[in-house]
Amino acid sequence: MNTVLLKAILATAMLGDTLLTSAHAATPATKPTTITTASCEPLLQHNFLRLQDEKLQALCQYSGKVLLVVNTASFCGFTAQYKGLEALYAKYRDKGLVVLGFPSNDFSQETGSNQEIADFCESTFGVNFPMFTKSSVSGKTANPLFKQLAELTGSAPRWNFHKYLISRDGQQVSSFGSSVNPSNAAFLREIEKKLLAK
Repeated sequence: MNTVLLKAILATAMLGDTLLTSAHAATPATKPTTITTASCEPLLQHNFLRLQDEKLQALCQYSGKVLLVVNTASFCGFTAQYKGLEALYAKYRDKGLVVLGFPSNDFSQETGSNQEIADFCESTFGVNFPMFTKSSVSGKTANPLFKQLAELTGSAPRWNFHKYLISRDGQQVSSFGSSVNPSNAAFLREIEKKLLAK
């Protein structure tokens, strides 16, 4: 084969590889399915999508906080507890309490889309505490956090607005049924006790 022709073929092939590499590099990355986080309590080593914009969030960001984890629903007799949960968050957030809301249709009372749930919570109850996209919280299909919480406490949600209170070190978890109002005196004492513990 002619040497000049061979050089031309090789040059064309190399140009093609360069263009292919550049095109691949310019392709936007797909949404991540996990976030690599620094080591934190095993109970918090989970990622969930934020309700308002479906951006991935690592629960490890709440390491060292007292967490109140609640499964919520928009069309339930206990839905008014949103107001009390938001009041707790406003009162104690500077002391280290974070309320985490997990909407669920496990009990057929959360039928809306994630955006509809977000709009309802904000416009009706002024919810500012972190909330995540709709998921299952009980049984075999429960999300991994709720599976762990049920295993640790021996108590899975039987209805909406079941509450788990988690200590700062993630080692102590208390379970409270749906009928325990956020303003309940014994419940508040337990929150304050966990906030004082280091």
